[in-house]
Amino acid sequence: MRKNNPHRYAEYVKAFAEISRVATAETSLEDILGRIMRITAEATGFEICSLWLIDESVKPSKIRLKVSSLDREFMKDSCLDMNEGVIGFVASTKQPFIAKNIQREPRFTAKEMGWELGAASMASVPLQIRDGKVIGVFNCFTAEPRDFKEVEVNLVRTVAHQSAMAILCEELTLKTRKLQDDLETRKLVGRAKDILVRQRNFSGEEAFRWIQKRSMDSRRSMREVAEAVILSNVLGYYSSIPHAIE
Repeated sequence: MRKNNPHRYAEYVKAFAEISRVATAETSLEDILGRIMRITAEATGFEICSLWLIDESVKPSKIRLKVSSLDREFMKDSCLDMNEGVIGFVASTKQPFIAKNIQREPRFTAKEMGWELGAASMASVPLQIRDGKVIGVFNCFTAEPRDFKEVEVNLVRTVAHQSAMAILCEELTLKTRKLQDDLETRKLVGRAKDILVRQRNFSGEEAFRWIQKRSMDSRRSMREVAEAVILSNVLGYYSSIPHAIE
């Protein structure tokens, strides 16, 4: 068992600050989460850190490995049921899980993998957003049996919280970007419709259906078709509008 170490606590404080800074960095989500994993491992001495996210796009929902400090083949494409093992327990109950000896823990079902990785103790906490919804689980293992101190558990909670916030920000960014793209597409389709109404004597509905059909026939987006129509009009190639995307 490790003794209290003032230097170790100073490292934890530094890690708290660094994780908060990284979580708001303007970079990819994978990079943010990967850096958070590395900072946590360096500050705590955890042998393995991993982050799992709940996939609600399938029914029933699954828990999939998103980021891991391990780069091993058997960790790739890892997927668990919502009630499977420690990770499933944490995700479904919204409760943290601490175990000094995972081999003696009934909920830890991957004992063979634990032996292979040399894992002894573990701490697992849920990733929760403001409304209390769990979106994933942060998991960490030590190579030697450990009684997790309160400051270590708090650091793990901070990692989970900051990871959840980074994921939420990424989702909001993607949603905002999609809304902007959808709005721009509607504007372009509207302009293309007006051109077709003027140049081809279509009704508004006929113009829309024409754009829609050209999109399906050419396997291109309605936005691309609309842009081609607009470009043909700008260049004065009115007769080429029906073939604008060929």
